[in-house]
Amino acid sequence: MHKWVMSTLVVIACLLGVYLLSSGLPDKPKSETAGLAEGQELLKITMTNFEFDKSEYRVKAGTLYKVKLANKLGVHGVKVNGVDLSNDTPEADITFDTPGEYEIRCEIMCGQGHGNMISKIIVE
Repeated sequence: MHKWVMSTLVVIACLLGVYLLSSGLPDKPKSETAGLAEGQELLKITMTNFEFDKSEYRVKAGTLYKVKLANKLGVHGVKVNGVDLSNDTPEADITFDTPGEYEIRCEIMCGQGHGNMISKIIVE
């Protein structure tokens, strides 16, 4: 009596599958390190709601880095003291020449918690 319901559901599922396969699936994610120059390393700084993904980022002095800034949640502006890096340029090629600690702060005060949004880059 209800055999036609199951047959109809199977046909609909098959048609949906064919549609999804023919309409194209999203491209595979590309490696973030693809396209780096020889000897260059990636330093990715990710910001979420009122915090950085790491409390400190360690880099080697004299090494060329491609620095990428990424906002995962919220509106953030990054300022690194002593380094020409800010949210105006989400990607930059930077060589950290002088060993030491460089403070990273959120410079957009648009909510409670941004004042405590601090991390650091440690150049070894």
